[in-house]
Amino acid sequence: MRTTFEGPAILPGYAYRLRLVAEHALFAEGASFVAQIRVVPSSDTVLAEISSASGGFVRISDTEMDLVLSPEQTALCTPGRVVLDLVRSDLTPPLHLGVFLELPVMQPVTREVSP
Repeated sequence: MRTTFEGPAILPGYAYRLRLVAEHALFAEGASFVAQIRVVPSSDTVLAEISSASGGFVRISDTEMDLVLSPEQTALCTPGRVVLDLVRSDLTPPLHLGVFLELPVMQPVTREVSP
């Protein structure tokens, strides 16, 4: 079964945060997660790898977790879309959770802003 939800688009060069909400307890306390971002699933090129250890996944509860991308990671994305899936990496062997995300990427109008 595939369920699609709309969320915010990634804007290259800007921080990104998306709240993931599961129907069941998917994000156990102490669990670690990892994902690779690619343009399409079949691409050999990994645009960015995100993990719990690097702050890319922030657990909120057993059913909620935030996906967090830094401006450096989003800068690697080009307008169109990117895909990723979710793997629990603290288990042996690692467990694919069956979560697939396709995120839109839009070119921001305001770019390269200096503080």
